[in-house]
Amino acid sequence: MLEVQRIREQYDEVLAGLQKRNMDARPLLDRVLQLDERRRQTKTLLDQTLAHLNKLSKEIGQLYKSGEVKKAELFKAKTSELKEESKKLSEQLQRTEEQLLEILYQIPNVPHPSVPEGKNEEDNETVYEWGEKPELPGDALPHWDLIKKYDIIDFELGTKITGAGFPVYKNQGARLQRALINFFLDRNTQAGYEETIPPHLINEASGYGTGQLPDKEGQMYHVEKDNLYLIPTAEVPVTNFYRDVILDEKDFPVKNTAYTPCFRREAGSWGAHVRGLNRLHQFDKVEIVRIEHPDRSYEALDEMVEHVKTLLQALELPFRIVRLCGGDLGFTSALTYDFEVWSAAQKRWLEVSSVSNFETFQSNRLKLRFRDKNNRKRLAHTLNGSALALPRVVAALLENNQTPEGIRIPEVLHPYTGFKIIN
Repeated sequence: MLEVQRIREQYDEVLAGLQKRNMDARPLLDRVLQLDERRRQTKTLLDQTLAHLNKLSKEIGQLYKSGEVKKAELFKAKTSELKEESKKLSEQLQRTEEQLLEILYQIPNVPHPSVPEGKNEEDNETVYEWGEKPELPGDALPHWDLIKKYDIIDFELGTKITGAGFPVYKNQGARLQRALINFFLDRNTQAGYEETIPPHLINEASGYGTGQLPDKEGQMYHVEKDNLYLIPTAEVPVTNFYRDVILDEKDFPVKNTAYTPCFRREAGSWGAHVRGLNRLHQFDKVEIVRIEHPDRSYEALDEMVEHVKTLLQALELPFRIVRLCGGDLGFTSALTYDFEVWSAAQKRWLEVSSVSNFETFQSNRLKLRFRDKNNRKRLAHTLNGSALALPRVVAALLENNQTPEGIRIPEVLHPYTGFKIIN
């Protein structure tokens, strides 16, 4: 959530930044300023009324003590009027603050200056590419056929139990899944990230805290009776560890990693591009989350990008990194780098990670602050990234490493899988 002070003091800059998202934010920004002015005026009147009320209350006590009963009664009548007036002003202030918050929730984050202009993923900017794309024989299979051939993932069984998009991992497929999770967690903890196991359901406050609500409400599974949501990513519960927390400057950097299943409705998704593991309603992902000092959050973002690079290089997967354009940037992000692996059988790039800096957008919602060297309370910066999401990593591993003898497992995973080939 954007800070009102930033909108007020940097109006033209915020407006121009949001234009990168191909939106005319002027009506929303103007409404924010109108409501903020009303809020401040109402707050001033309320403070003055309460101060007057407090002063009269003290004088009434003195009047009674001095025997000036009639004057004291007149003052008491005045305090009743002031109490009624303060009640109305309090209610007006609350309504104005609620209206202001509702408008602020509709405004996305301002893109970083380095974010390129553009309307959709076609306009994203490739900033790095690694590895050679494997050349497969003409009879090579896509992963949805490979998993049937080797009986390692069962979509039909998942559909029977739950529905489409909820696969069952079996045999070497289940062991490969567990191996990847442990490999990613080990590499993350070696890089200084503290491992956590968060809840898989969140309350409404947590959804608002990281920006899933109200923006992505339709994409989350909602348990209506308890008003809880299944998590779409570990980012949500882990970042909410720090909701309403005041850190000290010496606490930075705060680094967490977590493995969780993730749940997304993916409403409206259909077609060949979502076949097999390409898009699921439940999938496994290992996440990294950082809370940083504003002065070094972009240095931290670069460190996170470099870390995710090493994971894909260790898996021997050709990949590229793209900087998302304004039209493809997530609602809460100021700058996002997507990692995409090459799927040799599908002959296309598959996204396996997004690494993002949210600056103060989440921390303003979370009231996540820190005390600086001058003992001032300031908003921290939040960042996160997938390290990594498993489904498309598995899809690329299966397709790129298929041989006549079976599917070769990258050497780095051998200690985790206990086997070198799926056959």
